[in-house]
Amino acid sequence: MRSVGTVLFLVVLATVVATGARRWRIPAPSLLVVAGLVVGLAPGVPDIHVTPEIIGLVVLPPLLYASAEEMSWRELRLVWKPVTVLAVGLVLFSAAAVGAVASAVTPLPLTMAFVLGAVLASTDPVAVTALGRRLSLPPRVQVLVQAESLFNDATSLVLFRVAVSVAVASGAVTWPGVGGEFALLAGGGCALGAAVAGAVALIRRRTEDPVLETVIALVTPYASYVLAESLHTSGVTAVVVTGVVLGGTGQRLTNARIRLQLHAVYGTVVFLLESVVFSLIGLELPGLIRDLSNADGLWPLQALAVAVTLMTVRMLWVFPLSAALQRKNGGPESSWRVAAVTSWAGTRGVVPLAAALSIPLAADDGTPLPQRELVLVLATSVVVVTLIVQGFTLAPLVRRSGIALEPAHTRREEAEARSGIAGAGLRHLEQLADLEAVPDVVVDRLRRQLRTRQDHARERLDGDDSYWELRRDLIAVENAELQRLYDSNRISETTRRRIQRSLDLEEAGLGE
Repeated sequence: MRSVGTVLFLVVLATVVATGARRWRIPAPSLLVVAGLVVGLAPGVPDIHVTPEIIGLVVLPPLLYASAEEMSWRELRLVWKPVTVLAVGLVLFSAAAVGAVASAVTPLPLTMAFVLGAVLASTDPVAVTALGRRLSLPPRVQVLVQAESLFNDATSLVLFRVAVSVAVASGAVTWPGVGGEFALLAGGGCALGAAVAGAVALIRRRTEDPVLETVIALVTPYASYVLAESLHTSGVTAVVVTGVVLGGTGQRLTNARIRLQLHAVYGTVVFLLESVVFSLIGLELPGLIRDLSNADGLWPLQALAVAVTLMTVRMLWVFPLSAALQRKNGGPESSWRVAAVTSWAGTRGVVPLAAALSIPLAADDGTPLPQRELVLVLATSVVVVTLIVQGFTLAPLVRRSGIALEPAHTRREEAEARSGIAGAGLRHLEQLADLEAVPDVVVDRLRRQLRTRQDHARERLDGDDSYWELRRDLIAVENAELQRLYDSNRISETTRRRIQRSLDLEEAGLGE
């Protein structure tokens, strides 16, 4: 019963804080971590310890899947080279740098120092996606930081497994063995993820039941993750590949009504899971600190040194890489601004926390693993530092850099697209009219509707918002009249819900 109460409390806390973050335009992950810390430090609050199974199996798959589905396959093909450099080279260098610094400034043995480096080497896809969702970054920049965080898991997971095996058994490491494990994790994860995506696509093409479609969408990331892990490949990579493949073909698998439902359901699931997991990060840190021995009192300075190392190493990689790409491709002079945003978007989060929690308690000979508690505290502290420092400052940096897309640019792009779509419909309609395949009265009705859409789009391009304001007022009046009809018992609940849904869809189509 206590566990159920704790979960309910977390859901309520996370929902309230995340709602406030949206209202105040503050990054939700950062504010949630702060709220978790405040609650965890309050007197009388019991220690909360999260198992790696809860994060790895329950939380990660749907969040990774949702992040991967949002990724543009077209933009991904354009940035695969820098993504590969960052997902492999930067991860290796970050692990080595953190291991060296941790070995120098902490009492960690060399083996455990490199376990810490492997844990923190990769950026976190959940945190990066959650922070970048509302920043209006250019598509290529958004895909670059998101793809890097999604695809660097295989590298960091290989490093982590190698570091842990050395720490628990002092076993020898051979490069062929490391290369083979990387190929198994990355290649096997990609292959299995693509296979799951293909199977799901075949099923969804033959399904038109909204409830069944929703269940399939919710089960898909878990199926991909569990199958990959059971075959000893990368579950994270499998989920990412499944999400990318299905995200690029989803509009051809279902109809509009099911897509609306899936979007609403997944939006709710992602909101709740993100809110709870970032609150847990803050809540867990005080308990981990209390588990430390008195000899580890310098952990705040040590965590700060590790966090600064990660940020510095990332800048030392991203800026030269951006300059090299600019010289090769003749990019714009503002590429340094893109590099600044990209380097500062390397937050850590859920994935490093799950890796840290999965560190074994004892070595192969049965002796306790030295300084495991300190590794957990340092890893969680660095996650908290990056989420707070980089999370709260990333949006101002994006605004000052001038690379964010202006709202007017987005509105104009949408209006031009709507006008072009309506024009294509009109041309097809005129062809049908010439063939006399449709009655004239039907053609005239559809022609008026399409021309109205085109006129509305042109009004948006001209900056005339009077139609949209008036239409919102009329929808508000229609909503009031619908409620009056229902209150006076002139229509049933079923009729009210159907008409309300139609009005909601129309209002949603007006945009913000």
